[in-house]
Amino acid sequence: MTLQRMDNVGIVVESLDAAIAFFTELGLELEGRMTIDGEWSGRVTGLRGQRVEVAMMRMPDGHGGIELSRFVTPPVTADHRDAPVNALGYLRVMFAVSDLDDTLARLQKHGAHVVDEVVQFENVYRLCYVRGPESILIGLAERIG
Repeated sequence: MTLQRMDNVGIVVESLDAAIAFFTELGLELEGRMTIDGEWSGRVTGLRGQRVEVAMMRMPDGHGGIELSRFVTPPVTADHRDAPVNALGYLRVMFAVSDLDDTLARLQKHGAHVVDEVVQFENVYRLCYVRGPESILIGLAERIG
């Protein structure tokens, strides 16, 4: 058996609506939204008695996506949203964009801001980290030329 592809990355949020709007503006498509609960789901995550609202956001090409989750029960136990980029654990998701300046302008309407500045890596990419709603951290990369 071999790995086929990455299906999604999960992000826990307080407001599904704000996160959906942010990732929709970025170019992902809402595939579906539902509530997940029941004994089976707790056996997957280790959180028995969970009730979670989930929204699946797919990349425009249909390959991979973001799973946004809002826990109704149990309550959230930790908040890593403002952790610095050198904190242990998952850091961010990086997206390739065709026009970085336009993307940043559109995301600003959803409260997003560049973490520090847009930089150029050699003659290959323009890059930046962006904090979106709820301090969600993403990276954006525009290939030069």
